Amino acid sequence: MAEGEGGARTGRWRLGLAQSLSRRLLVLTILFVMLSEVLIFVPSIANFRKTWLEQNLGAAQIAALALEATPDNMVSPALQQELLENAQVFAVSLHRDNQHRLMLSEKMPPSIDATYDLRDAMPTTLIMDAFHTLFSRDGRVIEVTDFPRFGAGDFIEIVISETPLRHAMLHYGANIFWLSIVISVMTAGLVYLVLHLVFVRPMRRITENMVAFRKNPEDARRVIAPSDREDEIGVAERELGAMQREIRATLNQQARLASLGAAVSKINHDLRNILANAQLISDRIGAVNDPTVQHLAPRLFASIDRAIDLCTRTLRFGRADEEPPRRARFALAPLVDEVRELVGLPIDGRIQWVNEVPADLSLVADRDHLFRILLNLGRNAVQAIEGVNRAGEIRIAGHLASDHVHIDVSDTGPGLPDKARAHLFVPFAGSARSGGTGLGLAIADELARGHGGAIDVLTTGEKGTTFRVCIPAEDSMLDCREAERQNASKLGVAAQ
Repeated sequence: MAEGEGGARTGRWRLGLAQSLSRRLLVLTILFVMLSEVLIFVPSIANFRKTWLEQNLGAAQIAALALEATPDNMVSPALQQELLENAQVFAVSLHRDNQHRLMLSEKMPPSIDATYDLRDAMPTTLIMDAFHTLFSRDGRVIEVTDFPRFGAGDFIEIVISETPLRHAMLHYGANIFWLSIVISVMTAGLVYLVLHLVFVRPMRRITENMVAFRKNPEDARRVIAPSDREDEIGVAERELGAMQREIRATLNQQARLASLGAAVSKINHDLRNILANAQLISDRIGAVNDPTVQHLAPRLFASIDRAIDLCTRTLRFGRADEEPPRRARFALAPLVDEVRELVGLPIDGRIQWVNEVPADLSLVADRDHLFRILLNLGRNAVQAIEGVNRAGEIRIAGHLASDHVHIDVSDTGPGLPDKARAHLFVPFAGSARSGGTGLGLAIADELARGHGGAIDVLTTGEKGTTFRVCIPAEDSMLDCREAERQNASKLGVAAQ
């Protein structure tokens, strides 16, 4: 078993080595430096060959000038052979004053295998000639032509063996190769060390932290501690830390909301049973002939009905099992009148309900869902006006806008506070009044979105608030949000 574990660790180590960013960086740095050295080697080997030939031409020119210093340009055969050996040539010819003269030569010079002219040679030609020399065989004899030094003639020609030149180039190439290896390894090591310390190790720290945080985001110790760096790595660390803290806060909030929802659901379940019994009692009270009881009984019944309805909606929201809308065409104005009966308007008439929906306006939607949407908005409007203890008005208007139906619910309340506007459709967070749950708007928004619609705040302030409910028409395939974006884009193009 230990052997198996050791093999597994070895496999993981090899896999990590192959996938490590640091190792890949090291290998790529060595390869790139070697590639740079190759690009340097090509012209340098050509220049080495050219310099070597020029040195031999210079030595041959000196031998030719020594010959000219003698009487009748004649030397003994022994001295001539010594001059040729020192210049490492078989023959030297100097062209001067439009005369081509053979200055020094062996008695039987070898045949020439190749001719090279250095006077007007292009760099590409020198590079090709250099590689031709490297890959040729030993024993070749070449003729080389160039300008003599210090303007000592028109041109000079020499015949030499190419073998010493080839061996010198091979030796030079080997030195360049090993020097390139040393430079590549040293450069790659330094670059690797710097990049590893500056980039790879911080990135590895960020990666390891992300993996650890994903495994247990509730552990506060796994939130990254940003460094003091001011570059992109520092920005990434700070942004990651901020994101992790926000995620932890959101998860904790969701956990608390889930627990709260479970508790509220249990309480509402028991409360609903109690209210059901209270409704039975209220039914018996309704049979009493006392005028006062007869006057208060309807309000008691309405309060019990609203309490039961609140419990039902809370339980339904907690289960998150809202049924999909069952669409059918119906007139909107009668529905608004039905909402008025259950919205909870005061008996003294301090709050007026104004239905401005055209009688011929109809739409295709789930009638029960839209009833609940308007009921929730209407109840919020009543509570907002009653909260400031003054008379007011709730106005419902509707119209057809392109391929959507807009329903505006306006009140003359005090307006929405900033805190409520920031979380308007968030359950348990978007209530505009003290002690509210915010479930009404959350449920209304969910029901509207189920139709492909939306609820927005058009205006809010000291003079009141106006909500707009948008419901797509029957033949519309666009939801309200997408339609708004397209209309805004069209208006922008038209403005241009």
